[in-house]
Amino acid sequence: ATCEPHKRPAKIGPSLLASDLADLANESKRVIDAGADYLHLDIMDGHFVPNLTWGAPVVASLRKHTDAFLDCHLMVSKPSQWIDDIAKAGGNMYTFHLEAVDSDELSVEAICKAISAKGMKVGISIKPGTPVDSLEPHLKHVDMVLIMTVEPGFGGQSFMEDMMPKVLWLRSRYPELDIQVDGGLSPKTIDHAAKAGANMIVAGSSVFKPGEDPRVPITLMRRSVEQHGNGLALDQLTPMPTAAV
Repeated sequence: ATCEPHKRPAKIGPSLLASDLADLANESKRVIDAGADYLHLDIMDGHFVPNLTWGAPVVASLRKHTDAFLDCHLMVSKPSQWIDDIAKAGGNMYTFHLEAVDSDELSVEAICKAISAKGMKVGISIKPGTPVDSLEPHLKHVDMVLIMTVEPGFGGQSFMEDMMPKVLWLRSRYPELDIQVDGGLSPKTIDHAAKAGANMIVAGSSVFKPGEDPRVPITLMRRSVEQHGNGLALDQLTPMPTAAV
């Protein structure tokens, strides 16, 4: 199944967890210079997901080196706890998990309002096991929905094509919504996500390949969203990069 053409722009966000973490500033610059639209930061607390990554100090340090849009994906047990810290650190979007709200004293709506009050965009995410219609009551409060296409916690997992009906369900009902997918996205899997209606593409391992020009996967994934999501003709797509710099 393929979505009706929509007008949400294709945006590619390299997932920095797949980069050389000892060289975060340069890795970020390299992918932004290669045409990336934003940077995706996975913040994991070791409780909500079985992995520990980084927190606001790393976001704040990176912010000193880039003007890029910082999309912070919080895989944490208590989403309301980190809103102030991430806002102060320079985060631009704060995406929290619907499943985590059970262990938070604030409601979904209150969390969304607190994020907006700090000047950040609001994202809400669901894990593969969570039904998509559980998001419906909350969509009026958010700027973006993230459909996880792997079990959150670790990079390098395989793309779950069976999550695409969730994306299609959202796109068919909410043509103006930004829909992000995260997990296993690459030039090989992008067409499934683009056809379902995803327009914000998080990609880690496929963009941060040592010795490879990141312009190629970034442009290939953008072209897929333009063709299959926006319904553009081949001659209207973003041109492929010329030989590597």
